[in-house]
Amino acid sequence: MHFLAIETSCDETAVAIFDDQLRVLANVIASQVDLHRRFGGVVPEVAARAHLQRLLPTMDEALKVAGLTLLDIGCVAVMNSPGLVGALLVGVSAAKMLALSLEIPLVSANHIEAHIYAARMAAGRDIFPCVGLVVSGGHTSLFHCHTALRFELLGATIDDAAGEAFDKVASLLGLGFPGGPAVEREAKNGNPKAHSFPRSFLKENRLDFSFSGLKTAVMYALYGPGISQGPPPDAGPQRADLAASFQKAVIDVLAGKASQALRKTGLKRLAVGGGVAANRALREALEVMVIAEVAELFVPPPDLATDNAAMAALAVEKWRAGDLASFDLDARPNYA
Repeated sequence: MHFLAIETSCDETAVAIFDDQLRVLANVIASQVDLHRRFGGVVPEVAARAHLQRLLPTMDEALKVAGLTLLDIGCVAVMNSPGLVGALLVGVSAAKMLALSLEIPLVSANHIEAHIYAARMAAGRDIFPCVGLVVSGGHTSLFHCHTALRFELLGATIDDAAGEAFDKVASLLGLGFPGGPAVEREAKNGNPKAHSFPRSFLKENRLDFSFSGLKTAVMYALYGPGISQGPPPDAGPQRADLAASFQKAVIDVLAGKASQALRKTGLKRLAVGGGVAANRALREALEVMVIAEVAELFVPPPDLATDNAAMAALAVEKWRAGDLASFDLDARPNYA
């Protein structure tokens, strides 16, 4: 059984083809980074327009890579929530049209839950139940993942997501967009102890996150107390130290809250997904943490951690359970 999956939740136009044994035959991504770089972030209208232009060529490329035609596809999967509503609508509309014209089943997948399922795919075995940590540009959330299809939200960010904070700090430091990889590169040359930045909620008995205050602390360290604007620093020790200290604060919070979640739930498996999960320093910190917690860590490789359509293989679980989508499926911008 071959599945064709579509992902257009934000700024990556992605199509993947996989089978019911979770073998990925193609995972093609048309990046929009160059389109959004001059704006310093993702512009929803630009993203939706680019999906319209790129989806069919991306689909065609995925079929070629897989060595299949549309007549070989037995089910269509699509990420319909959460994300930018205009961007989601492009993928959902295309998926419904495709399933209807081919007279094959349609299955929806939740983008956040699919990020955790990417860790299961990389593991090559069942990892549920587990604690799930999703860290991306739009989301920072902890889940008790009872099964691949049953998630219980344990906590989430109350303001900026971790990836969003990386983007904003990268802008302050003049490092460009996307911010995550840029800050990570700059941090390699810096001292993570140069600045004592806040680690919100780290000592509190709650599993929520907050990174807005951390971003403000970086801004004040750069420009001075109460000053919110100024030129970015030149390349050198000051910029590197700010990047390293900021990154360390984010990682301490993420690893600390994941540790709390393992202890609270009594679970011994941690699955991590989302674009920030590609950060090498975060992976190393989580590896150290799970050893202390006598737990297992499951993190997908970078190509499955960032936004992609192969992680929509979560749809295979729903297909097996008979949980098919109707043709009135809609885009839902919020996680529910």
